[in-house]
Amino acid sequence: MPLLEDTVGVEDLILLEPLDQESMLKNLQLRFENKEIYTYIGNVVVSVNPYQQLSIYGPEFIAKYRDYTFYELKPHIYALANVAYQSLKDRDRDQCILITGESGAGKTEASKLVMSYVAAVCGKGEQVNSVKEQLLQSNPVLEAFGNAKTIRNNNSSRFGKYMDIEFDFKGSPLGGVITNYLLEKSRVVKQLKGERNFHIFYQLLAGADAQLLRALKLDRETSHYSYLNQEVSRVDGMDDVSNFKAVQNAMTVIGFSEEEIRQVLEVTALVLKLGNVELADEFQANGTPASGIRDGQGVQEIGELVGLNSEELERALCSRTRETAKEKVVTALSVIQAQYALDALAKNIYSRLFNWIVNRINESIKVGTGEKKKVMGVLDIYGFEILQDNSFEQFVINYCNEKLQQVFIELTLKEEQEEYKREGIPWTKVDYFDNSIICNLIEHNQRGILAMLDEECLRPGVVSDSTFLAKLNQLFSKHEHYESKVTQNAQHQYDHTMGLSCFRICHYAGKVTYNVTSFIDKNNDLLFRDLSQAMWKAKHPLLRSLFPEGDPKQASLKRPPTAGSQFKGSVSTLMKNLYAKNPNYIRCIKPNDQQQRGLFSSELVATQARYLGLLENIRVRRAGYAHRQRYGTFLERYRMLSRSTWPRWTQGEQEGVKKIMEEMNVASGELAYGKTKIFIRSPKTLFYLEEQRRLKIQQLATLIQKMYRGWRCRTHYQQMRKSQILISAWFRGNMQKKLYGKIRASTLLIQAFVRGWKARKNYRKYFRSGAALTVANFIYKSLAQKFLLGLKNTLPSHKVLDKTWPTAPYKYFNTANQELRQLFHQWKCKKFLDQLSPKQVEVLKEKLCASELFKGKKASYPQSVPIQFRGDYIGLQGNPKLQKLKGGEEGPVLMAEIVKKVNRGNGKTSSRILLLTKGHVILTDTKKSQTKTVIGLDSVTEVSVTSFRDGLFSLHLSEISSVGSKGDFLLISEHVIELLTKMYRAVLDATQRQLPVTVTEKFSVKFKDGSMAVKVIQNPGGGGDGKLSCKKKGGHSLEVTV
Repeated sequence: MPLLEDTVGVEDLILLEPLDQESMLKNLQLRFENKEIYTYIGNVVVSVNPYQQLSIYGPEFIAKYRDYTFYELKPHIYALANVAYQSLKDRDRDQCILITGESGAGKTEASKLVMSYVAAVCGKGEQVNSVKEQLLQSNPVLEAFGNAKTIRNNNSSRFGKYMDIEFDFKGSPLGGVITNYLLEKSRVVKQLKGERNFHIFYQLLAGADAQLLRALKLDRETSHYSYLNQEVSRVDGMDDVSNFKAVQNAMTVIGFSEEEIRQVLEVTALVLKLGNVELADEFQANGTPASGIRDGQGVQEIGELVGLNSEELERALCSRTRETAKEKVVTALSVIQAQYALDALAKNIYSRLFNWIVNRINESIKVGTGEKKKVMGVLDIYGFEILQDNSFEQFVINYCNEKLQQVFIELTLKEEQEEYKREGIPWTKVDYFDNSIICNLIEHNQRGILAMLDEECLRPGVVSDSTFLAKLNQLFSKHEHYESKVTQNAQHQYDHTMGLSCFRICHYAGKVTYNVTSFIDKNNDLLFRDLSQAMWKAKHPLLRSLFPEGDPKQASLKRPPTAGSQFKGSVSTLMKNLYAKNPNYIRCIKPNDQQQRGLFSSELVATQARYLGLLENIRVRRAGYAHRQRYGTFLERYRMLSRSTWPRWTQGEQEGVKKIMEEMNVASGELAYGKTKIFIRSPKTLFYLEEQRRLKIQQLATLIQKMYRGWRCRTHYQQMRKSQILISAWFRGNMQKKLYGKIRASTLLIQAFVRGWKARKNYRKYFRSGAALTVANFIYKSLAQKFLLGLKNTLPSHKVLDKTWPTAPYKYFNTANQELRQLFHQWKCKKFLDQLSPKQVEVLKEKLCASELFKGKKASYPQSVPIQFRGDYIGLQGNPKLQKLKGGEEGPVLMAEIVKKVNRGNGKTSSRILLLTKGHVILTDTKKSQTKTVIGLDSVTEVSVTSFRDGLFSLHLSEISSVGSKGDFLLISEHVIELLTKMYRAVLDATQRQLPVTVTEKFSVKFKDGSMAVKVIQNPGGGGDGKLSCKKKGGHSLEVTV
């Protein structure tokens, strides 16, 4: 049952009911499937790896968890990091965060999240940001050199890491110290199927540019190096190229110089080159097996890379020097022994390089000794391991986890006991499995397994893994947590899973069977002195510094400490460090072996839960009181359960809590009242309170909704009522205003009529009956006088073309106004004419006559208006022959131009000179200047002309004239408007009759032998430009196309 309404499952496993492994696994699976990967066990965070990116991290969530206490929000790793940081900052208590779990459970990512949270919430400033950046950038460097792809995890940490982050009194980071544990250096020379070597080798080959690879004497192909697994060279989702650049950048940020980075990469390349050294069988003169280098080029390249004599390196690899106090013996090594020495050298170089990198990072992030500081430790170390074949590495790893479990149980119980004592509640002894007997089995100084292993490694005589196992069987034959084939046979037990070279330890998390093969060699971890001295002789500064024991001046015959004793000492130091700090735990769980999102393997999770001791942890926390809460927080959450405390409690918080519990009838044995907290023994009681609170909240919500709905309806009704009253008032007021306006207007109208009637009635007593007419005439005259006087001042200009005129002020002046306007215009015209000369008057009369004849009738008329009539278009004054043709009595020539005469027979045209005088029209030959025809104006009866822009016209003559007997003339003139205007006036002057001018497209022309119909048409494409062509159709029809 969830504790809160919107939660999935149980967020705190202490409150789980029933408490067993099955319900715990179902709860974890339910939360995992709903992407709730974090669950609490008190203040312990259980984290299930989702194998996908979840949107529950980043600045928004950091800010949220920063402002709330541990249990106020959903379980999250940020909540634990915040508790640890705030406790360190506010309470001045050193903290440590222990992150444990299997490979692939997400320990490395968890440590990154803790560090990123602390970096985000601590202080700001240039120096602080620099320290934070260095601490954060240490991760990619250590991951590159210490992580590798395994079967279980693509980015598995192959070393244990403990980082102490040091803060000042304000909570700002000052620096830190990193301690590494037990690097899996055997991975350098050998990897299991489907696994890779350390990341840095692949990053170097993929990410280094061609120039760097040439300098390191490397080839980009991973298949060319025997130390690299040929089956797996790339990992999905991992970009070795970009990761190599990130490592270089991180080393620069931390403080590595360019020279140091180059030297680190050279030593890394040296390890790869050592793997390609091939050994060959050789024999000494006495037939003893020996070894040698098959191809000396590889050794020579190694010598050039690190400044080492290749012959000395070959001698150190293929022989061994034993020194005593009196003599020195050189022994040749077989190929197997030389290969072991070669691999041991590669492992030692890489392991020492890794330690040097850690120490170099510590130099950059260390804090001055004089500063007072607070410390937060983050431990990221391998979890409990049970493999198919467990060797020395699994033995020491599980030993470390036994010690961590011991610390966890002791500190958890201690914290519980201190809280009970602080709150004044009696402490009840808790029964739990004390694993100190297992720790003593392994680490006892005289009778522990590690002590026996060291003793076996150091004693003279024949030493082997079998003799070591025999000693264990003899020493621990009666130990309840130790088993082997020998002890089982003694007890008449048969177990086919137990090998002859194996022993079994009953750890807190289960039984683990260890194979003692290679225990002696791995514990010795020996490197022949010849190889140390050869490395020290190298001219490479970094490589030389990694082997200080190779210096002849510091040569010692003392045996170096074993790997087991070194690890035991490191674990002891770590335990002291952890005991001195307040612990915080993150238990990481891997949901499946396929690294697949959404897949939850209950069997695998159950195994890990047993290794991590989750049920043991829950039982310890629930041994006393499962739930505890401060009085104020408890009262705030549950006060609605009592009528006495709801809605307001004015007395003490503890009294209020007691009042609630009394009214809820909770048994006194289920409760304990401390000084500041209430303690609840059973989760059922808490669930009961939560259920009652949920029901009460529903009731309160219903009540609130009811009150709110009632208030809203009342408010709405009041608003509607006010609105209706206001609208009604405005409507009635508006109606009354309109009614009042109508009554007032009617009253005023009646009053006006009454006053008028009374006035007229009174006036009749004093005036004649015709007084009104006299007054009206006087008014009219006054208005007329005012109008005329006003018109005098508003007359328009005297220009003839100005047709503006002021409007009449009253309608009865419109007729008079129009008459005055016409008189004024005529006066302006007369005044204008008086100013003109007789010649100008004549010109205007001709233009006026042309307007009367052709305006609106002839298309070519508008073009002729602005052109002055010249009359002479042939230069008559300069041609005496033509002047003789007109005759002396005719007077001046009115019009002289060249026209075209249309031939009545075929429609062709011929040019003629036309002279118009006051009495005749004379047609003359253009070439000979001889008179062809003389037509009297009195014989011209009519003129026909088209409405187009052409110059075609016909002179119709009377039949009684001498010329008329020949027929009419059809002529074409370019100045037809001017010619016909002048002819019209000449006829008018000569005969006192008006010459008919007919505008038509069809007319008849009479000739001597008959008449001809002339039809003028307009060419659709011609545009009416005046050009024409004549075409005779038949004997009596002529078609003219314009």
